[in-house]
Amino acid sequence: MSAPTALAPLTGVSALLDAVGADAPHLDVRAPSAATASFAWDAGTAPRQGEPAGDGPAVAVPRTVAEVQELVRLAARYGVSVVPRGAGTGLSGGAGAQADQLVISTDRLDRIVEVSPADEVAVVEPGVLNAALNDRLAPLGLFYAPDPASWRISTIGGNIATNAGGLRCAKYGVTRESVLALDIVLADGSLVSVGHRSIKGVTGLDLVSLFVGSEGVLGIVVGATVRIRPLPVARRTVTAFFASTAEGVTAIGAITASRVRPSVVEFLDEPTLVGIDAAQNSDLRARGAALLLIELDGFGIDEQTAELTAALEAAGARVRVESETDAEVFWELRRSGRRFDERSWFAGGDVAVPKSRIAEMFAGFSAIESRHGVEISAVAHAGDGNLHPVVTLPIPAGADPANPPAALHHAVDDIVRAALALGGTVSGEHGIGTVKRALAAEELADRVRAAQFAIKSALDPVGLFNPGKAL
Repeated sequence: MSAPTALAPLTGVSALLDAVGADAPHLDVRAPSAATASFAWDAGTAPRQGEPAGDGPAVAVPRTVAEVQELVRLAARYGVSVVPRGAGTGLSGGAGAQADQLVISTDRLDRIVEVSPADEVAVVEPGVLNAALNDRLAPLGLFYAPDPASWRISTIGGNIATNAGGLRCAKYGVTRESVLALDIVLADGSLVSVGHRSIKGVTGLDLVSLFVGSEGVLGIVVGATVRIRPLPVARRTVTAFFASTAEGVTAIGAITASRVRPSVVEFLDEPTLVGIDAAQNSDLRARGAALLLIELDGFGIDEQTAELTAALEAAGARVRVESETDAEVFWELRRSGRRFDERSWFAGGDVAVPKSRIAEMFAGFSAIESRHGVEISAVAHAGDGNLHPVVTLPIPAGADPANPPAALHHAVDDIVRAALALGGTVSGEHGIGTVKRALAAEELADRVRAAQFAIKSALDPVGLFNPGKAL
């Protein structure tokens, strides 16, 4: 099994910059410098506050698809590998770049090209923010379903690259379920379109699903046709507090066994509630030791509420229908309430397991804590089995905050392996990037990995796009 042939070191970034200055001054290409340092990492791999940053990579900010094509051809000509980048909100290192690479940012490709209520689709450029699309759709009584926690600041293109999920996955699926067609610039600079504007279409292989979640290793997405949906006629937030984490995760099965299908089912364990209270001056822990935060939507909201309440109370929950004002507070606390003390090392990520095995995942944390001397907290998209654990360890006096002990990362690896042992996966929505490549190799059979490298080689034979990521 082998990766695509590496780019020949022909002349490199300096020659590419000279060529842009001489022959393509209309292109916005910025030389490596301290001003581009933030492009060397994403949100998940950024240095701690106070750590030296150094110079970043070369950065191009095209305004048109044609400029993306021109930049890709220049990069190939001068032997410079390309890192496609959206807003940089990823958590797996997929958008980080080195000084000898060229970042192609989609920041200025931010047009909402079309909204068609009749076809229930929108056509967007990759730099459109998830929130901006929904702001455009709301007055029309429509919405775009995928809603990662970073929805206010993450781009549709970045969401596509990582197959981002979010809270509403339980009912509406991850990004892949909302993407019908893509426009992509390939490694030779050609522009291709894959997929269909129609909801149904089975002509040829499903290349849309291949590119969604490919983390920029196959091409640069420059346009997307996405599904849009009618806003639900009603939405309601229900909280269910429990006496313990174990009792709460066991109750997830009661929701599955009912006839109710919430749009969102979020689980917060006891350490998470305590941490949110400390950071936000809230009082979640006073109401219980674990929380299921649930959103219902659609017709028959009263009937849904009644059946869900009965199921949860039978499982030991203290159930409350929250007012709209209180609901907004709960959802904001869920999305952005977690904070991590700068006096502690922390590492996290995501894994996913079958819903029926979530309780076993939480039950296994104590053994990992004891083995490595760490603390583990977790929230979960409980409706689809996607957990977001965080491992923390206090920084002793005199220790270097930039050099966490191996125990921290060993604990994270053990969490991933526990998920695999339960029939789960290395990542449910954050992607592989650089952070989880070794662990992904433990999940995927050799023959499957070989097939993935073969696809990469067919589309990008010299390894132009995002080398060292994902595969």
